[in-house]
Amino acid sequence: MIPIAGTPVLTAAEMRAAEDAAIAAGTSVDTLMQRAGAGVADAVRRLAGVNDVLILCGPGNNGGDGYVAAARLHAAGRSVRVAASSEPRTPAAIAARALWTGTVEPLASAAAAPVLVDALFGTGLSRALDAETGSALDRLSRFANLTIAVDVPSGVATDDGAVFGDVPAFHVTLALGAAKPAHLLQPAAARCGTVRIVPIGIATDSATQVLARPDLSAPPADAHKFTRGMVAVVRGRMAGAAQLAASAAMHAGAGYVELLGATIPGAPHALVRRRLDAEALADQRVGAVLIGPGLGRDDDARALLEQALATDHPLVVDGDALHLVTPERVRARSAPLILTPHAGEFAALFGAPAGSKLAAARDVAVRAQATIVFKGPDTVIVAPDGHAIIAGAATSWLSTAGSGDVLAGAIAAMLAAGRTPLDAAAAGVWLHAEAARRLGPAFIADDLAIALSGARA
Repeated sequence: MIPIAGTPVLTAAEMRAAEDAAIAAGTSVDTLMQRAGAGVADAVRRLAGVNDVLILCGPGNNGGDGYVAAARLHAAGRSVRVAASSEPRTPAAIAARALWTGTVEPLASAAAAPVLVDALFGTGLSRALDAETGSALDRLSRFANLTIAVDVPSGVATDDGAVFGDVPAFHVTLALGAAKPAHLLQPAAARCGTVRIVPIGIATDSATQVLARPDLSAPPADAHKFTRGMVAVVRGRMAGAAQLAASAAMHAGAGYVELLGATIPGAPHALVRRRLDAEALADQRVGAVLIGPGLGRDDDARALLEQALATDHPLVVDGDALHLVTPERVRARSAPLILTPHAGEFAALFGAPAGSKLAAARDVAVRAQATIVFKGPDTVIVAPDGHAIIAGAATSWLSTAGSGDVLAGAIAAMLAAGRTPLDAAAAGVWLHAEAARRLGPAFIADDLAIALSGARA
């Protein structure tokens, strides 16, 4: 089993294409099924310990993987039973069923076991389970101490993370060959539990990857405050939001952070206060400008935003500024630009997203020629060339006022340090989630900004 961080993410169609390419190169469907079943059996053997195992098999190739796994577990001396929703229907699944010499119980009447393996339906499902199958899966999962899904939990959509009906939450999901969008996009991701990849020997290149820990090494010995990155934060109507973002930029590693606008009493002495004028925005030492946290949405805010957009510095646009900028103005800017909308801001700027969150973010990033950080419990980051990174679920305690300002500051610090916009956004998202994880429950955004320092360790 392989952790998914940093690995490719394939849609159902991309996975089928990868399998077809392997078959065209001489690997049979039966061989792929044997590899998948063997990988599942090995994982179940390690996870289940001495406990009895019940494997649920469906009519397709996902069920075939289950039959192979059951046969291998039995051969290894493990106590394993099989229950099926129907007879296998594909040639490979029929051949796999023949390898299982034990009884196949009807799914509806199967007795529960301490370990449940769901191999009913894999990728490509587009409808809810029938009532009898769904009821049996729910009943058996409730009585199991450990539940394991093969590839994806039965009842979730592979590509957009939708859930068809009441799908139980699994403890572990064994992704066959590669991670799928459903393992990361909500609400399906919440049903997957811990996701691990079972290699099946096929190439899995993709323009989408799972977020991984970035390189957050210490500055070199000859570093100084400007080589570490200078961030300029534009203050708007709500001074606290801008200060939070500036504090986050400092704790995320920026060497020099200045607040452009009126001064804020009580701000850290390390935060440089500076008048917002043409000279400040023309300072070539600035590595990134951040505008939006607490900006406001009046004419004064529009004027501040236009000043920021007119610079040639890399720019992060967040919060209120996302309600003021237009897609046309975004496309007109040639310097690097990162937009960080949550769902409401995304809809305000680009209209309601169509299709999956990944597809919507990719479409907008390519059309707008900007890097998009589509925030939420399943944050999606997409570059103008369409390359995407999906973050795994972060703690739900991030649902607190000011956490988005902290994220914007962290991203700005990474951008000012010279990272590409995609890498800067990914590093900021990772650092933000890691700081939240370390804080535990019920933190506030002020704590989160400070915790970024420790999360770099």
